[in-house]
Amino acid sequence: MRLSEILTRTVVLYLASRFCVGTAMMMLRAAIAWHVFELTRSPFHLGLIGLVQFLPAFALTLVAGALADTADRRRIMMTAQLVALASGVVLCIATARGTVTLGLLYGLVVAAAIATAFDSPARMAFLPTLVGRLAFPRVAPIASTNQALAFATGPALGGLLIADFGIAAAYAAYVVLILTALVLLAVLPSPPAAPTGRGVSLEVIREGLHFVRSRPVILGCMTLDMFAVIFGGATALLPVYATEILHVGPRGYGLLSSALEIGALCTSIVLIAMPPIRRTGRTLLFAVAVYGLATILFGLSRSFPLSIVAYMLVGVADQVSVVMRSTTIQLSTPDELRGRVSAVNLLFIGASNQLGAAESGFVAAATSATFAVVSGGIASLVVLAMVAWKIPELARYRIDR
Repeated sequence: MRLSEILTRTVVLYLASRFCVGTAMMMLRAAIAWHVFELTRSPFHLGLIGLVQFLPAFALTLVAGALADTADRRRIMMTAQLVALASGVVLCIATARGTVTLGLLYGLVVAAAIATAFDSPARMAFLPTLVGRLAFPRVAPIASTNQALAFATGPALGGLLIADFGIAAAYAAYVVLILTALVLLAVLPSPPAAPTGRGVSLEVIREGLHFVRSRPVILGCMTLDMFAVIFGGATALLPVYATEILHVGPRGYGLLSSALEIGALCTSIVLIAMPPIRRTGRTLLFAVAVYGLATILFGLSRSFPLSIVAYMLVGVADQVSVVMRSTTIQLSTPDELRGRVSAVNLLFIGASNQLGAAESGFVAAATSATFAVVSGGIASLVVLAMVAWKIPELARYRIDR
């Protein structure tokens, strides 16, 4: 299919909305990490941000996935973004007035995490219904490019705003972006037919869990991503690297935070130009190997340009992994289960990102930031070897033409 046939007005509006949400989310994450470190000078508190984000996701994501399969997905996304908007407004006003406390920051992190827990399964299940099965292998890299561009823009813009206008300006930009995303969702044409209204129940949730457990390739994709990123993630420690190791300040922090997503963006553009990759399982395993090695290089680097290159390479590997995993999971899942399977996937992703941030911060507090990052990269390679050995079906998996 040609791109002009795939990128309909509905798809473009949806992707524009997701770009605004992705930019806002990454800007908020970078701004809060900088704000917390500015208040505490403690890597332990940076790790605590990840733990605070993970707990709501752990408690609510499976429920949110069942809701995404039994209710209007667009309405779920809009409601979640209203919660995020309210959180941003409170944060912006409190910061401008100088009344922000550590407790308030953590409380608003929880509110944003709750909103994301409901938004994400609906978002992941929504896109395949807009394009259909045949077009999804083509649209998946486009959606990933859109996400990578947003994720690169958010931290870079946040760093510039913090450096030139202060932390309140970054929070104000977050509010504007979320509001724009809401407007774009509101003007979408009528969405596809709503899922059957069975309601949320333990039986509905169990169906999704059983499906994932009975598919070794899907379970292998999720497990590999979760444990590799739990051990190999360095994002939570970027404020430490920017201020105490590389000595580059808030502007350098913004560039460092964006480096991963710039690498991901460049990779997505290449993937769009290429024919769809059919041997997704083998490609996923190779990408995780590069991810672990690049993480080790970043942890050891004391040169800002080398650190940027290493972290961009982490982004390259991560983006290949994201596209391979998304294509494999979505094309292996019927639409009536996509919300619940997406929720399980998001639970694994949330565990990897948030628990990975907690692990990095806590290990860095007990040892050093360098030890936390380098040992994490080594551990991710060990995880890769174990998954490849225990689930050989993953290396053999390929998508049909």
